[in-house]
Amino acid sequence: MLDSLSIPFVSTRSKSESEAEPQLSFAALWSGKVKSPRRPPAGFGAPKQSQAASAIETMPERRIWSVRMLVADVRQHIERAYDTIWVEGEISNLRAAPSGHLYFTLKDGEAQLPVVLFRREAMLLRFRPEDGLAVLVRGKVSVYESRGQMQLVAETLEPRGAGALQIAFEQLRDRLSAEGLFDPECKQTLPAFPRCIGVITSPAGAVIQDILNIVARRHARLNILIYPALMQGAQAAGEVAAGIRWFNDQSRDGNSVADILVIARGGGSIEDLAPFNDEALARTIAASRLPIVSAIGHETDFTIADFVADLRAPSPSAAAEIVTAAQHRIEEHLEQLEQRVARAIRYQIMQARQCHGRLSADAAFARMRDVLGRRQQRVDELRFRIESAWSAIGRASTQRVRLASERLLRQDVRQQLVRVSARLQGLDQRLAQVSRNMLQSSAAKHHTAYIRLQSLSPMAVLSRGYALVFNSGGELVKSADQAAIGDTISARLADGSLTAEITASTLPARE
Repeated sequence: MLDSLSIPFVSTRSKSESEAEPQLSFAALWSGKVKSPRRPPAGFGAPKQSQAASAIETMPERRIWSVRMLVADVRQHIERAYDTIWVEGEISNLRAAPSGHLYFTLKDGEAQLPVVLFRREAMLLRFRPEDGLAVLVRGKVSVYESRGQMQLVAETLEPRGAGALQIAFEQLRDRLSAEGLFDPECKQTLPAFPRCIGVITSPAGAVIQDILNIVARRHARLNILIYPALMQGAQAAGEVAAGIRWFNDQSRDGNSVADILVIARGGGSIEDLAPFNDEALARTIAASRLPIVSAIGHETDFTIADFVADLRAPSPSAAAEIVTAAQHRIEEHLEQLEQRVARAIRYQIMQARQCHGRLSADAAFARMRDVLGRRQQRVDELRFRIESAWSAIGRASTQRVRLASERLLRQDVRQQLVRVSARLQGLDQRLAQVSRNMLQSSAAKHHTAYIRLQSLSPMAVLSRGYALVFNSGGELVKSADQAAIGDTISARLADGSLTAEITASTLPARE
């Protein structure tokens, strides 16, 4: 089309006008390859035909793009120009694909931008994107070639306002609460007097030392079993969950090795406590057969593990006091009872001293002799009862031995062997007689059957002078009309066969 617009200049103006403004072809000016010339010097005449032809030769060659090539070229230009950028907006039309990719639109006023967050990056998010959530997206601008649509390929998302960890915490808390994992009916009661406590914590921290000191002071006989685990970092949640499963699987003599589990960790920031907001860890705590005490952080620190656990302790030290509370209260009560008994004994001794001080020595000795006499009488009575009981026991033992001896004699093995041998001999004789009878009966039956078979045998009939006649085709001849004169026939006799030729045939008269 540009070639058709390349029109040589034909001057229709005066010579002065032509000299004042030389002309070029329209195509050359439109393409931008030829700049507008400056005013020529005076006396410059109109362009000739050779000048117009040279202008046409400077025109660029026409380039035709395919759609794919054009879109790919635009995509490369855009990706180079907008490599890594941050875009702020509001999420709308959020869709999660079965592949794990997230697709949504980032809106800002009247403008909107499609965004895709691939599965690998979506798995690293600490919160769940939702419609209406204001976010800050980092990524690069690209073009989706199948639709020719510009989109933002996101690498990470950050919520605006509240932090990502806080939003993830609130979303997971609301979802698990809706499932009923926080309901009081799901909580287990802690045993009042545990034999062993399983503590899941870092063995190198100060937390375990505080727990050991408190338990040693309040309940020294309580056993503590420590499962070492990381309490911070990406692997902490998995190691704590593994510790819970280990304690639930271990047993001794049919009983669990631990009665209570304590998850203990010191205080820290929300990033430090992030492993205890893990959904998998929360579900492992909820599924535990053993009651779990959550002792994570300080009084003001709350995690998902605190809500799911059977009991939340404000601190690890408080958890140690809680699990030993019943035993400590009993020990305090025993100490109080011991003090009361000591006071009562001292009071009784004081009263006895006052009472005995008023009595004379002779009366006291007389009372002592009476008491000793009654005690001696009681001892003699018990001795007689013991002797009588031993005699009865001896007689009963002698009687049992005698009865056992008689039963043993009645059950002499030799006599039993004689009886069994006689019985076996009788059975052997009966078996031989039965066998002979059966053989005789079978022989008689076989003889009878043989006689009947011989009587029914065709050979027996032949032995009485009869014969079986067969024609040349091997068929049995039953009538005279089945063979003609001159045919060869064979006759089967009792002790052989004959071959003959028919010379005459007589048919019976028919009525």
